[in-house]
Amino acid sequence: MSVGRGKEGYSSGADRNPWEDRVRETARARVPEQQNRKVVRHSVRGQILDALRAALIAGELAPGEIYSGPALGERFGVSATPVREAMQQLALEGVVECLPNRGFRVLTRTPGELAELAEVRALLEVPVMLRLARTVPSAAWVALGPAAAETVEAADAGDPARYADADREFHRAVLALAGNAQLLLVASDLHRRSQWPLPGPRRIRRAELVAEAAEHVAVVSALSAGDLSGAESLIRGHFAPR
Repeated sequence: MSVGRGKEGYSSGADRNPWEDRVRETARARVPEQQNRKVVRHSVRGQILDALRAALIAGELAPGEIYSGPALGERFGVSATPVREAMQQLALEGVVECLPNRGFRVLTRTPGELAELAEVRALLEVPVMLRLARTVPSAAWVALGPAAAETVEAADAGDPARYADADREFHRAVLALAGNAQLLLVASDLHRRSQWPLPGPRRIRRAELVAEAAEHVAVVSALSAGDLSGAESLIRGHFAPR
């Protein structure tokens, strides 16, 4: 039996399954960011920005400390200019503050600020994911298996920077199913802001990454199997305060 979408403009019979189109659209939605990243990473500024982000996530650049452009340039084997340009981008993202004639101070995220970011992410993402769980067919969730698996591999490797990238990409792939470009922009910015810097001397532990990555796989598995009740519980738990 063929199923159509009636008033929403989808027809039944020999027409192409609209959800196959949605999966294709999701794949295309992921391409622009990947293309932009490839272009940026060919530049010195882009490479330094990636390196600084990785250092922040790993705790190598400590909250409250001041770092000069020339010193960081020497560390990375480049001039101070691309470092300053990269730091300006991090300042826009609320990670560092510019100190004239001194350098850049890494801002401290308090536990309260991290909790606020987590709350906003939950308010934004949970309702969307629950709606998608009810409306997107299992085939689309199966297609997200590799993105979930990448978070597991990054977690197992104990690489927080790689995990941060994989985590954002997984959530972006899920939200892309909603077909809302503005949602992707806002959610991605919130997600990145919530990933660093951690307060005080705390470091991301491998066990935390492994547990979080396992939740990605569990959500995809439940939705692929059509287990809406299980998926809803997993989604809410994934965004619950830690």
